[in-house]
Amino acid sequence: MGIKKKLSLGLASAALGLSLVGGGTYAYFSDQEVSNSTFAAGTLDLSTSKANIINLDSMKPGDEIIREFSLNNIGNLDMSEIILESNYSVTDVNGDNTGDFGEQIELSFLINDSKDYTVVYETTLADLSEESLNLVRENVIDPEVDGHGAGLEAGESNLFAVKFEFVNKDEPQNQYQGDSINLKWTFNAKQQTGE
Repeated sequence: MGIKKKLSLGLASAALGLSLVGGGTYAYFSDQEVSNSTFAAGTLDLSTSKANIINLDSMKPGDEIIREFSLNNIGNLDMSEIILESNYSVTDVNGDNTGDFGEQIELSFLINDSKDYTVVYETTLADLSEESLNLVRENVIDPEVDGHGAGLEAGESNLFAVKFEFVNKDEPQNQYQGDSINLKWTFNAKQQTGE
């Protein structure tokens, strides 16, 4: 190998060696901070004090009874609405009903203010099954009376009452003798608007 080639190869090796030495000793300061976040969904949890809405035997036209309910927000999110959905079925013992037994049952939603009940919403059982009732909008949960504001805050409870009345139509209602109604209420809570 010629001297020129040896000299070129030597210079190339020296340059490579210097670059490796220089690259290995190059230093700088650095710092790193890691931030961890957790996003957890809140809970919207509504409970009621009544597993059975009402159990009545031997009701006759003109009878009425009041039942109190407690709605409890046991979650950690405020509720803006509580929607009541009502479903029922009639057992027509003699098969002689010419009308809906649910039309004979009148419901009065009540709030207790100053040791007396005030009617805030009235309907029949038949009509209630055709619509959804927003207990907040209809003031069954009344912000002026209970102090909760619109809806039901997390950790709070609210009492309301319902009067069930077998309406006396001042005419024979014999077709409903022995009949029964199986009633199911579902309370659906909706959260407050997000911030």
